[in-house]
Amino acid sequence: MRFWLARARAARDGGTMPHITLEYSANLEEHIDIAALCGVLRDSAVATGIFPPAGIRVRAFAATHVVIADGDPRHGFIDIAVRIGAGRDGATQSRAADEIFDAAQRFTAEHMAVAPFLLSFELREAATETSRKSSSIRRFLPTDMH
Repeated sequence: MRFWLARARAARDGGTMPHITLEYSANLEEHIDIAALCGVLRDSAVATGIFPPAGIRVRAFAATHVVIADGDPRHGFIDIAVRIGAGRDGATQSRAADEIFDAAQRFTAEHMAVAPFLLSFELREAATETSRKSSSIRRFLPTDMH
């Protein structure tokens, strides 16, 4: 029963979410404002018109121990993983991926131009069969954010 209820909600709500997770090399903190990047990614997800703002979560985690390519400590990376709820077709997913990744590229372009840096991105759909959530956040938001 729980599985079918989750599927029905996903179909009705357009899958909700996304949850955006950044993993980045800690050496970038002196060059890129990671908190500001989180805001840019949130805003770009909203701007797609695909995701309800109430479902968006952005979080970032620094990798303090990193070896990239030849081990040069100047190398840096940001890996962006976006999990979305089920119910969107491939073209919609691709458009969301392009728009969010483009925002990340614009934000990091200055650093990319002067330093060895990798920006990667993946958008994937969460399996409704194994995804569980419980939240009271929407109750505390204006209805236009649902």
